[in-house]
Amino acid sequence: MIDISALKVRLNDLKPRLSELEANLGIEAARDELERLHAQAAADGFWDDIEKSRTVLQRTKQLESKVESFEKMCSDWDDLYTVCEMAIEEGDDSMGEDIQAGCDDLDERMQTARMQTLLSGEYDRNNALLSFHAGAGGTEAQDWCEMLYRMYTRWVERHGFKYTILDYQDGDEAGLKSADIQIEGENAYGLLKSENGVHRLVRISPFDSSGRRHTSFSAVEVIPEIDDDSMDVEIRPEDIEMQVYRSSGAGGQHINKTSSAVRLIHKPTGIVVASQQERSQFQNKEWCMKMLRSKLVEIKEREHLEKISDIKGVQQKIEWGSQIRSYVFMPYTLAKDTRTGFENTNINAVMDGELDGFINAYLTMLATGAKAEN
Repeated sequence: MIDISALKVRLNDLKPRLSELEANLGIEAARDELERLHAQAAADGFWDDIEKSRTVLQRTKQLESKVESFEKMCSDWDDLYTVCEMAIEEGDDSMGEDIQAGCDDLDERMQTARMQTLLSGEYDRNNALLSFHAGAGGTEAQDWCEMLYRMYTRWVERHGFKYTILDYQDGDEAGLKSADIQIEGENAYGLLKSENGVHRLVRISPFDSSGRRHTSFSAVEVIPEIDDDSMDVEIRPEDIEMQVYRSSGAGGQHINKTSSAVRLIHKPTGIVVASQQERSQFQNKEWCMKMLRSKLVEIKEREHLEKISDIKGVQQKIEWGSQIRSYVFMPYTLAKDTRTGFENTNINAVMDGELDGFINAYLTMLATGAKAEN
């Protein structure tokens, strides 16, 4: 039997968090800006400058989404609280499960909204480019790499974002060797930047007939997608090695099986980018150049370098001691972040894309400067 009085207490605890969220999200300022934008859109000559009008409408849509989402949370809180009071007054426990489900959903949406308030980086609003790389270990590591790929694409779907496969290299027997995807959605990079690093898996390997426990590593690289217009970066043609290959794997299922896929190697840094999503070499090369520029700019700013040529190399060791998170399947189940200390024992939910707890803990750590004691 669900205690509805306890649910009422829970809702009372959520109320001040809603007020805090309103202030942190800047809802009043958003409403004021919306008024100005609506007036601007209604003014004569608004459509004379197509580029400017498009920017105004895009900003309007973002603000409307933010305000509507917050107002829906407030409305849902009012409805749940009213139902709680009615159920208690009438001694009716039949609504307990529905009220609890509503509280859980509201709490989850508030957590997601709170994460938005922690995003203040220059590129946090941008789309994200994710790269997956299997570590040493053959089939076992490649299978783990594919599991991570599935985990993040599930997270994307949970958040209503869109992903596009840019490159996908199948594993030798199972899994994948490497993959690149673009994730489109507001704050995609800001939310996913916490996932950049090496991920460690401990499990009884399904590929080991002796049933022994194996440890595998795969790396996830996360960079913001940066528009060409905002990037002051020169890439010399002589620093680029271009390779052409035949599209294959998940990324090539709907592409002509011609040698249209492109791989670019930036010789000074060792950065490798690839694309096989388009039908022509020219289009795939354009995608590769966009990814390469984004990677170079992100590394330059992250390492506080004066110029792109100061980047000497970006090879990452995918091995023990370099992991940001460990996933244990046996003898117990646990996913634990080594940076924040946040953990989740429901490993199946994590692998199905339930990552917001890890992301929230990381963003909170960045905002407060507090690190886990491991």
